[in-house]
Amino acid sequence: MQRSILSSYTFDSGHFFVALRKLGGRPFSSCAARHEQNHGQGRASGEGIASTRIHILGIGSIGKLIAHSLKGIPSSPPVTLVLHKPYLADLWERQGQKIVIKTGRDRHAKTGFEVELVGRMTQPRSSRTIHHLVVTTKAHATIPAIAAVRDRLRPESTILLLQSGMGLLEEINEKLFPDPETRPNYMLGAITHVVFPLGAFQAVHTGFGTTALCMLSKGPSTEHWAPASRYLMSTLTRIPVLAAVGFPELNLKQLQLERLAVNAVIYPLTVMFNCYNGDLLHNFAISNVMHLLISEISLILRSLPELRGLPNVNNRFSPNRLRELVLAVASTMSQNVSSMLRDVKAGRETEIDYINGYIAKRARELGLECGMNDMVIQMVKGKQQLLARQREDYVAFQ
Repeated sequence: MQRSILSSYTFDSGHFFVALRKLGGRPFSSCAARHEQNHGQGRASGEGIASTRIHILGIGSIGKLIAHSLKGIPSSPPVTLVLHKPYLADLWERQGQKIVIKTGRDRHAKTGFEVELVGRMTQPRSSRTIHHLVVTTKAHATIPAIAAVRDRLRPESTILLLQSGMGLLEEINEKLFPDPETRPNYMLGAITHVVFPLGAFQAVHTGFGTTALCMLSKGPSTEHWAPASRYLMSTLTRIPVLAAVGFPELNLKQLQLERLAVNAVIYPLTVMFNCYNGDLLHNFAISNVMHLLISEISLILRSLPELRGLPNVNNRFSPNRLRELVLAVASTMSQNVSSMLRDVKAGRETEIDYINGYIAKRARELGLECGMNDMVIQMVKGKQQLLARQREDYVAFQ
């Protein structure tokens, strides 16, 4: 049965792909397909690498989906779940040491995982080298999570980052791996599957999407791609459920920037107005705010030096096209609550610093105005503080 394009679309992870198709865009280009075909050979052989074991850091909905999917392929690699909290290790034992993914009426359980508990209180600490690390934590939790296993990563290791927002890689290098000679290799990814948690080790897969991946080279050419990166790319692209494909770096970056622009409008505005995505539509006052925010974002993205000289950049990131993307997303997912609004209501930290914060940072580097983005950043953080005080029954004393 052919899947509806809307069923593979999620506002919270790569949600702009449906809007791109509605506008005639091509999320996966032919050059991306050739990139994966040419450099994804030796799929499961593990030739030239020290270990085929894959560590999953972050056992949220996406982490569970990836771990479960890895165990569903022939000759599956060994998979280790890296946990930071002792109670999760206890739950793992009590719940039968399995990950369960529900799809429709079917429930599929996978076993055979190894579990490691990491953190300052963990004794004894493992010294086993991590060769392939897939990180699915929230952006603001990623650096402390990687820091807990930093001493087990080597220059030949590969880290795959699967987060919303941008700017995280630079921060990881600055805080964790400042020496280019000793830092690990990196891969970036964007995943569009719709997955919701049902428990610590259970999730429901409600929408089948795609996974865009990119290997970053330490050298000037693709010949410098690390064996660990090639192995991780080839392993993930042979998992039917993930529908993963490789992208050249600049292609993936443009997709990430489109996604970032949409998130930077819908996420903070749904927090400010405490509303569903669709409530942003057909409201003259909110439309004016969206127009101002989109215009500022468009100018900043079109001014980025790494995009200079690329064909069609001015049209791709024009105010009109970004506005059409935002409206298409808000309309398609009109009854959804954005993940940022869910985080604010639950008292969790948001990813605003890696969404609008990234845009504002790039604007300052270029000497451009970013007042609208600065404003929504402070409004989201202010809303968080107000709700935190209400939850704590805050009383002010003079």
